[in-house]
Amino acid sequence: MNILLVGAGLSGAVIGRRLAEEGHTVTIIDGRDHIGGNCHTERDPDTNVMVHIYGPHIFHTDDAEVWNYVNAFTTFMPYKNRVKTTSEDQVFSLPINLHTINQYYGKTMRPAEAKEFIASIGDSSIGEPQTFEDQALKFVGPDLYKAFFKGYTEKQWGCSPTELPASILKRLPVRFNYDDNYFFHKFQGMPENGYTPMIEAILDHENITVHLETWFDPATAENYDHVFYAGPLDGYFDYRLGRLGYRTLDFKKFTYEGDYQGCAVMNYGDRDVPYTRITEHKHFSPWESHEGSVCYEEYSRGCEPEDIPYYPIRQVKEKALLSDYVKLAEETGGVTFVGRLGTYRYLDMDVTIREALDTAAAFLQSAESGTKMPAFVKNPL
Repeated sequence: MNILLVGAGLSGAVIGRRLAEEGHTVTIIDGRDHIGGNCHTERDPDTNVMVHIYGPHIFHTDDAEVWNYVNAFTTFMPYKNRVKTTSEDQVFSLPINLHTINQYYGKTMRPAEAKEFIASIGDSSIGEPQTFEDQALKFVGPDLYKAFFKGYTEKQWGCSPTELPASILKRLPVRFNYDDNYFFHKFQGMPENGYTPMIEAILDHENITVHLETWFDPATAENYDHVFYAGPLDGYFDYRLGRLGYRTLDFKKFTYEGDYQGCAVMNYGDRDVPYTRITEHKHFSPWESHEGSVCYEEYSRGCEPEDIPYYPIRQVKEKALLSDYVKLAEETGGVTFVGRLGTYRYLDMDVTIREALDTAAAFLQSAESGTKMPAFVKNPL
């Protein structure tokens, strides 16, 4: 079959590779001048530091098949994400752990003592938390909420935490030991030479053709047996029902001679600091050595039509609009919507790859059985 994939990020690359291996002719297009989507990495020309152009991406998963898949195309180096935060003129480690609690309150509590203490300062009058603020106040109390969540969340989402659902903070990261590894997952690491060479390797197949700086025209879909679309779901339909809401990011780059902050990610919890965090990219490749350093201040704001969409908002009005677009998509034959933008969901990289592998398998099965390929392998609602 003749297959078109819109988007040369992880979804397009993984689906395209699997279908190419089965003998299908695969064309991949992308409007940008590079592959990799928001995972794109490149060397800074002045410092030679590997830079995550669209913000840091740390690979972490419990899915052994996905871990083996990415390791077949590149070498992953050990990397643990250890985040710090500056709040109230002090530096703390995140997620909130025993060190954070003892440092903040000037105590030397043991795990059981800290657990009892945190339970005592939580707001027990809150039954089932309905909002982000309820969730935080119930489980960590007003002090830690204000220091580590309130200001940061207001900057990140552009609204009060009372307007956000509790589900955003559903699994509140509080640890009663000194483990400051941000993730719990079994497999964690970084590709030795960045994500872009890994995706290049995935795309390196004789049945795959890639065209960059090429925008998708829905009218061309009839030239293909099937289309996999990883662009914005509402964009496929030219926003005819309205635009789905996103947050976007602005980055202010600066360089430094030496080590600027001593860690890869420094959050800023205070509301009066305009950026949410500073990332220092040479720390994402600790196996390398660089004198110079490349840093980015990160600012979050509402996404305008010309901006790159990052985080789907998925509040009540967006979910209602999403439902209408899902119905429209399901009425459209010959196209399957995939990835973060195509399904309007926040997806980690490992989940994106898992769903891409599952989508490719579903397509191969449908082609063999002669059944219709659905618009969504994973329903976004």
